[in-house]
Amino acid sequence: MQTPTTGTADLERRLRRREGLRRALTYLFLSIWAVVVLFPFYWMLLTSLKSYGAYNSEHLPVFFTLHPTLENYANAFTAVPLGGYLLNTLIFSLLTTGAMVVTTTLAAYAFARLCFRGKNLLFGLFLSMMMIPTELVVITNFVTITNLDLRNSFAGLVLPSITSVFYTYLLKENFEQVPDELYRAAKVDGTSDFKYLWKVMIPICRPTLVTITILKLIECWNSYVWPRLITDDPAYYLVSNGIQEIRENGFGRENIPAMMAAVVVISVPLILLFLAFRKKIMEGVSRGGTKG
Repeated sequence: MQTPTTGTADLERRLRRREGLRRALTYLFLSIWAVVVLFPFYWMLLTSLKSYGAYNSEHLPVFFTLHPTLENYANAFTAVPLGGYLLNTLIFSLLTTGAMVVTTTLAAYAFARLCFRGKNLLFGLFLSMMMIPTELVVITNFVTITNLDLRNSFAGLVLPSITSVFYTYLLKENFEQVPDELYRAAKVDGTSDFKYLWKVMIPICRPTLVTITILKLIECWNSYVWPRLITDDPAYYLVSNGIQEIRENGFGRENIPAMMAAVVVISVPLILLFLAFRKKIMEGVSRGGTKG
C-alpha cells in the first residue's frame, strides 16, 4: 500500500522530470534559433576570409576555410575610399544623435512637467505625426532642403532627423514616473525648470536616455534612403550608400568576398556598440514602457 509520503515523493519526481524536460526543450529551441540568427553573420565573416579564386571554385557551399586571407579587407580600403565613408557616417551619426537627444529631452520635459493651455491637444497632434507615411515626409524634406540649397552638405543630411516622435513619447513616459513631489520641492527652493531637468530628471532617467541615444546611433549608421536621395557627391557618401558605390565602381558585382569584407568592416562598430550597452538598452525600454 502506498503511503501519503511515497505519493508526494513520486509527484515531486514527476514534476522535476517535467520541469527538466521543459527546460531542455526551451534551451534546444533557443539554441536552434540562435544558430539561425547568427548563421548569416558567420557566413558573411567566412566569405570575407576566402580568396576570390577559392570562392569561385566552390561548386557547393563550404562552411569553413583552411586558408583564410585578409586580402579582401585590404582591398576594401584601397579600391574605394571606405575610410572616408566611415568618417562621414561617424560625423553624421554623432551630429544627428546629439541634436536629437537635446530636442527630444526638451520636448519630453515640456509635455511631462510644464503646464500650458492646449498641452494634451498639442501632444495628441504630435503623436498623430507617427501616422504620416514616411514617403510623404521624405518628399517634403527633399523639397525643403533643395530650396534651402543644402544638398550635398552635412546640414542637409542632419536637419530632417533631429526630432523623433517615438523617442519623445518614450522619454515623456519615463519623465512622468518621477514623483511630482520632487518637482514641487524644487520649485519651492527656487530651482528653475532647466536646472531641475539637468540636476534631477536627466540623472534619474539616464537609462532611457542612453537607450534612445544608442538606438538613434544605430538608426543613423544604417540610414540609406535619405542620404542616397540628398547626396550625389561621393565626398558626402555614408557607408550604407558607399556599399552601392563599392559594388558598382569598386570591386564589381562578382567579387563577393571583397564585398563581404566591406560589410564586415561596416557592421562591426554597430555590433560592438550593441554588445557593450545591451543591458542598458533593455533596462531603458522596460522603464520607459512601465507606469508607476
